[in-house]
Amino acid sequence: MLRPWELKVEIERQSGTAIHVQIAQKIIADIQSGRFTPGVALPGTRDLASKIQVNRKTVIQAYDELIAQGWLTSEHKRGTFVSSRVLAVNHRSHKTQAPVPHPTYQAKHELTHKKSPILNAVSTLNKRQMHDTIHFSDGLPDARLIPFEILSRAMRHALITSARKNKYCYGDPKGVLILREALLQMLNMERGLHAKLDNICITRGSQMAIFLVAKVFVQTSDYVVLEKLTNQLAREAFISCGASILNVEHDDEGLNTEHLAQLCTQHKIRAVYVTPHHQIPTTVSISPSRRQQLIALAAQYNFMIIEDDSDHEFNFSNHNTLPLASMQNAHHVVYIGSLSKALSPNFRLGYIVAPTEIISQCANQINLIDRQGDQITELAVAELLHLGEIKKQNLRTHKIYSERRTYIADLINKELSEFVSFKLPHSGLALWLEVCPTIDMSKLLRDTKFAKVTVSTGATFSNIGEHISAIRLGFANLNNDEISIGIMRLRAAFLNQQAKRLSA
Repeated sequence: MLRPWELKVEIERQSGTAIHVQIAQKIIADIQSGRFTPGVALPGTRDLASKIQVNRKTVIQAYDELIAQGWLTSEHKRGTFVSSRVLAVNHRSHKTQAPVPHPTYQAKHELTHKKSPILNAVSTLNKRQMHDTIHFSDGLPDARLIPFEILSRAMRHALITSARKNKYCYGDPKGVLILREALLQMLNMERGLHAKLDNICITRGSQMAIFLVAKVFVQTSDYVVLEKLTNQLAREAFISCGASILNVEHDDEGLNTEHLAQLCTQHKIRAVYVTPHHQIPTTVSISPSRRQQLIALAAQYNFMIIEDDSDHEFNFSNHNTLPLASMQNAHHVVYIGSLSKALSPNFRLGYIVAPTEIISQCANQINLIDRQGDQITELAVAELLHLGEIKKQNLRTHKIYSERRTYIADLINKELSEFVSFKLPHSGLALWLEVCPTIDMSKLLRDTKFAKVTVSTGATFSNIGEHISAIRLGFANLNNDEISIGIMRLRAAFLNQQAKRLSA
């Protein structure tokens, strides 16, 4: 639709200024203010004349004048539009100024939260996605593998069923009942949980789940422990809720429980956030002994373990480690998962499994910020779970991602071995490459930009200002041809660094 909105023009009929001039001045002012941008369609002369109750010839006269001045352009059988040359007209005219924002949006307001460099960096990175650049993601799936036809049928069925049963109304903030039942069956059978219906809450992705848990648990100045390198959006969620962050060391066995025990003797710990299945970003799985020690520390010091297991499905070993939440005496574990990676990040669907009182509080928070989730999506996904389609999709993508994992590992060993080292992880959709210490990471990041390849450096997951000589390469979102191009571009960036160092 070219003209979905009405043009607001107020005419002062007692003014000495001709009506067609008033119309023209109003349109020019809206163009200069930025309300009307190049390409915006104006109403037809007959419609506008009827709206403001003037003769159509008056509107035609105003439009003709604006077209002559270069403000508008007319296209046969399509209508009248703001000219694409309008910025040039503004620049040449001594009577006009460059477009400026409306004063409402220039006002200065005191905000309660400080600016976050991490969140600003994430927003900037998302805006810089170039079509000709190879993006090694942080571990995202390939959206091209979504079973679109199956999903569209499920969405259509959910829409029709809801309409026929008059279900287009507010529902349970914990999520659609049949989806919670389907998820519980999957979690209890495949991941060893012992949850009941009152123990699960549906969210719009795992990040929302993390924020809800932080909102429920954390009060100002409460101590929350995160691993030294971690998911920075999780860190920011806890900080936004008033938490004081403590960093715990981690190594090739996962979270260092000895260091955590020391922190527990020094501070009253409220919660510990972990990604034990494959640690973000290093991809290390926590060892069995550390798992037991972490559970024991939670019981001893009465803190809650917040287990983020948002891509549990992607395990490439013969032994699939169960979540911490499946262990005996795991009474202090809140379990967070997601179906977004099984489908696509665009389908924001996560969940929280926790004691009943925590789920109730999370539901209260959902009422405040979202009222409820996306019922149509939840109904569609519930149908896919019941029909076994998500299980089939997981098996299909698992095979593809396993092949891509092997392919990129072989290619890195062949092309980048003089610059990086890594251990092939048992699970997850990304690799953690430790970079030769002679490489300047800030300059490497600049060179990768010029080479049209994007990577996540170690600094992305550390505290601000900390130097980490490492790269996290997600491989699942790229096919083998794209992986090859990306690795060769990355090699070119490394070689450029090497050449500059040798010539210095």
